[in-house]
Amino acid sequence: MSALRAFEVAARAGSFTAAAEELGVTHGAVSKQIQVLETWLGRQLFRRAGQKMEPTPHGRAFAREITGALDQIADATRRYGSSASSSVLQVSAPATFAMRWLIPRLPNFYARRPRAEVCVSTSMTTDHGITGHFDLVIRRGPEPWHQYDFIEFMRERNTLVASPLQLKRRPLRRLSDIPQHTILSTDSRPGDWENWLEAASYDGEFPPKRQAFDHFFVTLQAALNGLGLAIGPVPVLADDIEKGHLIAPFARIEVARKSYFALTPRDADKPPLLVNFLDWLREEGNVR
Repeated sequence: MSALRAFEVAARAGSFTAAAEELGVTHGAVSKQIQVLETWLGRQLFRRAGQKMEPTPHGRAFAREITGALDQIADATRRYGSSASSSVLQVSAPATFAMRWLIPRLPNFYARRPRAEVCVSTSMTTDHGITGHFDLVIRRGPEPWHQYDFIEFMRERNTLVASPLQLKRRPLRRLSDIPQHTILSTDSRPGDWENWLEAASYDGEFPPKRQAFDHFFVTLQAALNGLGLAIGPVPVLADDIEKGHLIAPFARIEVARKSYFALTPRDADKPPLLVNFLDWLREEGNVR
């Protein structure tokens, strides 16, 4: 492990001298560790370039994989070590949910836990499976999450939304006004419009102009900028509607979507910070 660490730092820093400074050892110690590793592998990992030693192509490729492996070891050590005193939570959440619901509410959680830090990584609905190392994963479901414990904390519904600018230009007082607007749809959410129109018992013409985007957060931005009508989820968009950034002209017409669940690794310790965060999600999501 010492040899691997010395090699990874030297490859990343670009010199044995810089690696020695970072590791707090001598230049000779770094050189010796790398020699040990080269002997064990039977491959040259560095070559001289003028006054410097630079990684060989094989060494650069090896370094990329070693860096990821060492990061995983460090992350596992943090999560499975003295986690009771940890003040950092690593959370993975869908992009739109993170941007429109979770992050705007984090100040409420920090008011309870001022020393906490919630690091949010985002995923796309087109991503399959769960990759990476997280204390908590948020996904819509339920799905067969065999390696996780999970709790439901929020139920989602779809309704029609538009910007005040769009509705000022073209009022939307009744369902029959829909064909006068551009329809904004999302490739990763097929059927949203059809399902909502069916729930609304709409039997009129389908709007002649339609614009599609790959992900919903792009569709949402188009709606906010007044490009057309969109089908959006509540309560994820509740803040935008409450603040007047979006209007839901037919708010009573809703279509149920999958619920949001909080997933935690099965059999892993749940430190107080994680338990507090799970309780807070249930309160904010209003699912008992």
